[in-house]
Amino acid sequence: MIIDGFNKLTLLDYPGHLACIIFTRGCNFKCEYCHNSGFIKNDKRPGLFSEEEVLDYLKERKKTLEAVVISGGEPTIQKDLDKFIRKVKGLGYRVKLDTNGSNPVILKRLLDENLLDYVAMDIKNTLDDYEKVSFVKTKKESLKESIDLLKKSKIDYEFRTTIFKEIHDINKIKDILKLVGESKYYIQNFNLSENVKNKSLHGFSKEELKEIKERLNNYPNVEIRGL
Repeated sequence: MIIDGFNKLTLLDYPGHLACIIFTRGCNFKCEYCHNSGFIKNDKRPGLFSEEEVLDYLKERKKTLEAVVISGGEPTIQKDLDKFIRKVKGLGYRVKLDTNGSNPVILKRLLDENLLDYVAMDIKNTLDDYEKVSFVKTKKESLKESIDLLKKSKIDYEFRTTIFKEIHDINKIKDILKLVGESKYYIQNFNLSENVKNKSLHGFSKEELKEIKERLNNYPNVEIRGL
């Protein structure tokens, strides 16, 4: 795997577990709001961190850490993702995958082989307007398939959407909720940072987020992170 980021301790990225998080290089989407834009470009240069370096750290921290989060970029475009996860699982760790859901074939294989303990899938927008966020041709069928795979799985999972004013409103969110059904769904407010490609995007105020939450009171599966 090509690993360009390695956070050795995170208390936030795997609910209920002490974890480390790695960031793989390359993504098949080009979302302009992405805080990890430095990991989007895909090329063949060696990663900034080797698999061996990560695995050696995991061996040393077996009494402290409980889990590994694999994020990106988009991890499912890594050809040897399953092999790496097997090594991590072999050390006794739980594995959480962050994914955009564009590769249901890979996701299904990982689920079928019991290589995942938790999956967080980003749902960027309503399916009809997906490309306004992904900025690439996006297969609706693939996204739907990944959503259905997680719904039918026996592992923990969540769906989540990062919202910003230029794209999202209450009606968009409700359309997304039709896709996820009663599954756990998190709304994440966009926050501008130096890594964001489009600096003209705007998040919602705390008052606006509270109003959104109030209008979604009939959806007990919805939570707004940080509110």
